[in-house]
Amino acid sequence: MSDLGEQILAGRLGMLLVNRLRIHDMHQRHPDMARQRPDDMARQRPDDMARQRPDDMARQRPDDMARQRPADDEAPLFIIGLPRTGTTALSNLLAADPQIRSLRLWESGAPVPPPESATQDDDPRIAETAAGLEAMYAAFPKMRSMYFQTPTGPTECQDLLGMAFRTAQFDGMARVPSYLEWVLGCDMIPAYEMHRRTLQLLQWHCPPRRWHLKTPVHMLSLDALTAVYPDARFLWTHRDPAAVLGSVCSLIAYTRSWVSDGGDDAELGAGQVALWAEAVRRAMDFRARVGEARFADVDFGALNSEPLSTVTAAYGRLGLELGPAGRASVQRWAAAHPAGAQGVHEYALDDFGLHPDGVRAHFGPYLERFAVPT
Repeated sequence: MSDLGEQILAGRLGMLLVNRLRIHDMHQRHPDMARQRPDDMARQRPDDMARQRPDDMARQRPDDMARQRPADDEAPLFIIGLPRTGTTALSNLLAADPQIRSLRLWESGAPVPPPESATQDDDPRIAETAAGLEAMYAAFPKMRSMYFQTPTGPTECQDLLGMAFRTAQFDGMARVPSYLEWVLGCDMIPAYEMHRRTLQLLQWHCPPRRWHLKTPVHMLSLDALTAVYPDARFLWTHRDPAAVLGSVCSLIAYTRSWVSDGGDDAELGAGQVALWAEAVRRAMDFRARVGEARFADVDFGALNSEPLSTVTAAYGRLGLELGPAGRASVQRWAAAHPAGAQGVHEYALDDFGLHPDGVRAHFGPYLERFAVPT
């Protein structure tokens, strides 16, 4: 561990602990918050919710929120798939749809006090997050092309799981094999309960029409996810694993280099192949047990070449509709954000002791099941 690494990781873990305590405190002081489902607010008018204050929440009958049951088309949407398969692009396209409530980077890092509808566009945390991003890109410039974010754009919900300290996402920050081994077998329901409590807080005075969340590590624990979100629907992105694992390894090698001395690239490559092969295996097993109705498949090539029609088709498979305003907004975002606009991420699979055929051998059933082009 480097001196900088100790600062980075201590800051990250401290942030998660502080946010966890603040969210817990808010729920203790406003117990009715915990009785809402993250998708219950969808049926309430946003202007009504904006006028509702904590005292109003306290005067509600305790079981009012609990009795509300959303229709299937109000269920939260989760984007899953291997890393570097278009999950981030798809997340941004969904966030452009005005029907969708997304987890924005600024509110993920500092969820308390909860955002307000009236001030969500000029909340001071937006500027603070922007300054933090620019400092990171100045210190680690390759991140612009590897994983570009904006303060108001959607982000992975890894911090929501991180507040329970149960997520394989930490493996991308530092090499701790014993932790990764533990987290792959731990009970993930407490992590998703913390996830849900955070969404309840975030939507309290800034309601969604429908939530969308994203992180590839959800594939490792879909049974726990659906135990907490029984109506969840999934958009699963697909791309040749041999085309993505080099990028995954390159990104992790870079982020780990911020905190410690050099690692074994071949070990990193083998470990990432094993991890994501297991994630895909678990997700396929879950899908085989629960059926196809919850899933929409999204091809990486189609998403890049025809983003609007790809999103529209995915909505249709889930029984949703992308309305005229949503179509226009999604199209505008796609036109304004062409691939490679922040630079090109260069990497090589063999830098990590991997060969395309060897990688694909670990994903044979996946490639066959979804007819993924190689």
